[in-house]
Amino acid sequence: MPVPTGARRTALVGSTALIVALTLAPSAHAQSSAPAGGRGSLVLIGGGLKADNTQIYGEIIKRAGGSKARMGVLTAASIPASQDPDANDPANCSNSACNGAYYAGLFKQHGAADAQWIPVDLDHIANADSDEVVRQVNSMTGFFFGGGDQYRYVTTLLHGSAHTDSKVLAAIRAKLAAGAVVSGSSAGAQIAAGADMVTGGDSYEALRDGSSPGYFDDPARLGYLPEGGFGFLRSGLIDTHNGTNGREGRALRLAADTGHDRVYALEENTALIVDDPNTPRERLRVLGPQGVAVLDLRQVRTSNSPAGWSLTGARYSYLSSGDRYDPNRWQILPASGKWPLIPLSASPVPVNSDVFYSPANPAGVPYSFLNTARALTASTQRTTTASTFESGPRFTVTFTKQPGFTAWTSDGATAQTVTGLRIAVAPE
Repeated sequence: MPVPTGARRTALVGSTALIVALTLAPSAHAQSSAPAGGRGSLVLIGGGLKADNTQIYGEIIKRAGGSKARMGVLTAASIPASQDPDANDPANCSNSACNGAYYAGLFKQHGAADAQWIPVDLDHIANADSDEVVRQVNSMTGFFFGGGDQYRYVTTLLHGSAHTDSKVLAAIRAKLAAGAVVSGSSAGAQIAAGADMVTGGDSYEALRDGSSPGYFDDPARLGYLPEGGFGFLRSGLIDTHNGTNGREGRALRLAADTGHDRVYALEENTALIVDDPNTPRERLRVLGPQGVAVLDLRQVRTSNSPAGWSLTGARYSYLSSGDRYDPNRWQILPASGKWPLIPLSASPVPVNSDVFYSPANPAGVPYSFLNTARALTASTQRTTTASTFESGPRFTVTFTKQPGFTAWTSDGATAQTVTGLRIAVAPE
């Protein structure tokens, strides 16, 4: 069964469903979407979670109780069955109900005792405040939010402009605080964000035009929701499909525009594991074949001129499997088996004329930004530049090794871990 990865945003929903979702009045039992700090954990995947990723499925199930795990699967980010022309075709359907069944089956295959679809979506908005569905949630030991469009989670599990929890979301939040695991992929990871959750956008248009609050039909326009998502993780903004969609540019622009000093940029089929989220004990670890970039904007300066927007002082770090991160101390601990990389290459860093892997470039290369960063770490060069595919203006990204920069390797040639690489962006 095809599974939505959320790599490119799809159209939201019919206007009638959207209006209903946005105008639902809060129930008497609604709770504020306050931080869910406590004993639980998060497993946030950058999208593209493969069915055979035993590492990540196994980690989620272990945290949910191992062989006794009972997983609740939420897929309200998918279109509902009423909008899926293939809803009655098990081989081709891609809606919330069949995607829920797909993920439930996978969790059982990977060893969970039980896995059930939690029936909340745009066809079943009222279920978000159903006591029967709350009882189902309370019988679960872990939760998984599937991909699609994170704004659908907002319109189904939160109450309109009040942005308060439905009964189902309040129950999940309480389970997390009591020790349950909450996981999600793509939109299911994005929705864990706090204030200023991204709703869409591409890097070049973000750098050129800036960000705007809201949700937009134009998938290239950088939008964000000031009220945020569910607030399960508040120590940084979250972005997904980072390397495969070249989203470093939009992540930097959104954070700078909204005053955030950190972004977790998640790559596909790879998880950011968070223990004790939203507490002084919060700790993070990376698991999977790719990695997670951490963008540090504490020393960022931005300016606007007739030529365009510019940024200086950002720091780029990249963590791979086994690396740990303490967000309260801004401290990275590379995994065992890695050692400092000694740069030996005297060859020039390869020219990169599409640093953010533009959708307009059919010859573009995924992980373009990361590839340039890694090439510089292996080189004796101190600095290099890369540019956007688009012009008018064309933006140049400057990568620089300055005090505080370090890199670690496990093969002697490639930097699996990078900390403190300086980043500047400027229009030509």
